[in-house]
Parts: sequence; C-alpha cells; structure tokens
Amino acid sequence: MEWFSMLAAAVLFAAACNFDTVILAMGWAVRGVRPSPAHTLVIGGLTTLITWLSLVLGEGAAATLGRGFAGALGGLVLAGIGLWFVLDWLRGLGETGQEDTPAAGKSLLGWVALAAALAVNNAGVGVAAGASGVGPVLASLANFILTLAALPLGRVLADKVAGRLLGRFALPLSGLLLIALGVWQVLGG
Repeated sequence: MEWFSMLAAAVLFAAACNFDTVILAMGWAVRGVRPSPAHTLVIGGLTTLITWLSLVLGEGAAATLGRGFAGALGGLVLAGIGLWFVLDWLRGLGETGQEDTPAAGKSLLGWVALAAALAVNNAGVGVAAGASGVGPVLASLANFILTLAALPLGRVLADKVAGRLLGRFALPLSGLLLIALGVWQVLGG
C-alpha cells in the first residue's frame, strides 16, 4: 500500500505540473507548430531535471528540519500554492483577454529556454513536494512521462471542445490537484 501511495502522490504532482504544458502545446497547434521528437525530448528532459533538483532540495530540507515537521510544512505549502492558483483564476474570471502562447524556439537554444520557462513552475512546487515526502525519482519519472504525453495531447485537443475547456480551467484544476496532494501529505499520505 505504501508503494501505491507514493505512486499516486508522484502522478498527482506530475499532473499538476503539466497542465501548462498541455495548454502550451494547444497554442502551438493552433499556430501550426509541431515540436520535433528531439525538441520534445529537450522539453521533457530539462523540465524533469529541474523538477528532480527541486524535489531533492525539498527532500534535503526535510532531512534537516525533520521528516514530520517538513512533511506537514511542505503539504501546507503545496495546498497554499494550489489555493493561490484557484484564487488567481477566480480573480481573472472577468477578464476577457487570452494569454499569449510563448513562441516555439527557432533553434535548440530557443527550445532550451522554453523548457526552462516551463520548469520554473515545477521548481517551487517541487521543493514543497520534496519536503512533504514526494519521492524525487518517482515524481521525476512521472513528470517526464506526463510531459512527453502532454505535448501530443495538447495538439490533439487544440481544436476540440475539451481542449477549450481544459485551456479555460487548467489553472484551477492544477490548483485543486495541488490542494489535494498537500492535504494528503499533511494527513500522512
């Protein structure tokens, strides 16, 4: 049962971290941009590396602070970040403007910069998740797999009603997943 709990936490974490990747891929699809397999691996690899580093940093903080205290603190921070996402989405409900989708890189360095920008979102959440007890290796593996799946999923959803709904509700869905993960970690996962 412990293994299932660790896997579920890793998948929830990775899903929350990859909603923005799906939305980005949807925006690219509308513009006719299709990342090559190499570019997809750059995005998946770099976001996963930064995610892993942040999870390890959080795990180190937990070792320093004590697993119980750090786990509760990390879970509270995860839930707080999730609540912030939901409140940010609620605050923006009256706004009609759409966020611009970042342009795809024209060179390998451009794709690396784009992957780094995606990874910034994962970094803060990763530290909190690592402190709360989410395992770096399993969560990073889940992140890599879900990132590779998010890019083609975004292309497929770009012109579908489900894609428009996901685009509209990605932030609160990600927030709700982080709240659930945070509460789960506080309660002892």
